[in-house]
This record gives sequence, C-alpha cells and structure tokens, in this order.
Amino acid sequence: MAAEFDSFATSYDEDLERGLALTGEDKLYYANERIAAVRRALDRMAVRPGRVLDFGCGTGTSVPLLRGLLGASYVLGLDPSAASLERARADVGGAGVEFASPEQRAPDGSFDLAFSNGVFHHIPIDQRADAIDYVLRSLTPGGLFAFWENNPINPGTRWVMRRVAFDRDALPVSAGEARRLLQRGGFEVERTSFHFFFPRLLKWLRGLEPLLRAVPLGGQYLIVGRRPR
Repeated sequence: MAAEFDSFATSYDEDLERGLALTGEDKLYYANERIAAVRRALDRMAVRPGRVLDFGCGTGTSVPLLRGLLGASYVLGLDPSAASLERARADVGGAGVEFASPEQRAPDGSFDLAFSNGVFHHIPIDQRADAIDYVLRSLTPGGLFAFWENNPINPGTRWVMRRVAFDRDALPVSAGEARRLLQRGGFEVERTSFHFFFPRLLKWLRGLEPLLRAVPLGGQYLIVGRRPR
C-alpha cells in the first residue's frame, strides 16, 4: 500500500478529479461535506474533539478542515506513504499539525476522535482487523471513530472508482461489512448514515438528503463508532 501510493502522490489530485468529473464536484466539495457531517454527528453527541487522528491522511486534504470545522487543537495525520506525507507537510503542515507513518507512532490512547475516509478499501482484507485495533488503541476511552467509506451498492461510486487509477483494484467495503469489522474490533457502533445521493446536475434535490440518511444508496456512508469507556 505504501509503495502504491508513493507512485500516486504527485498525480493524486489529477487522478481523483478525473474520477469525480461525473459528479460535477471536486474533492474539496466532498471533503467539506464529510467533515460537516461529522460535525453534525458530534454536535448531537455534545462532543468537541481536541486531539484528532486522521488515519490514512494521504496528502492531507482533510487536515485543515478537521482543525477549522471541528475546532481540533491538534491533528496527527498518519499514512504509510512517505511521498504522500512529504506532500502533506509541504501543503498543509503548520502549528498543531503533525504527519507520520503508523510505524513511527504507537497507539497511545490520547485521541478524542479518529477520522478515516476511503482508507479501508485499500487495506488487504486480512489486515483490516489490525488497522481497526490500531485505531481503537489510539483513542481515549469513550473516543469516537468517524469511518467513511465508498458505498459499493451505488453504481455511480463504482463508476468513479473504475476511473481513478489508485482505486481500480481496491476491494470495496459494504456498510454491513464495516459495521461488523468495527464491532469485532471492540467498537460500539453509534450510528450509520448515507450521503452524496445527487450529483451537481441534480443539486436542487440535495435538500432531501437529510431524509435519506437511512437509505443505503448514497455514494458514501459514515459509521460513528465509540471505544467503550
């Protein structure tokens, strides 16, 4: 996985935008919407995370949003790709932000929130449980995991993934599989919601999306898990 994404670090944005062209939106639209959805979930739970782990941060797109929209005082971006981390440090590094590989940071139980987006479909199936365990042990007791993944039931999502060079050979994770993965790994699943039903061409329908959160057809889904206290 590290070597794979080292080769895509310089072309990551171009590859991703090529895939997203069908939707009419760019990566920043989706990144903002994801973090805003996490913020709404945390608001309902009266949680304000100070320390956030971005697990599989890639080139760091979500890091400024985790600080800005969630108000995190510190974000650690973890990724196995050295080239991606180098780019993240150059693009979004600064005070209150660090980047490292998982091998460089042992889980220490200090994070209030972990966030991942589209990471687990790149992790070999036999290594996913270890990745979940790493996240669990990184969180404080009662800490939350905002787990985003692409929804393989959505045909638009599958089409986008086929157009993205680094996603073509990925192994999609269904929402049911993800819930079981988290539960077997020790998480309590608090909620599952589905997002991104309509492309920009149909954006006038997006006001309906809050009513569709339980319908398992959105382009991505969010699972909020909690480390038991």
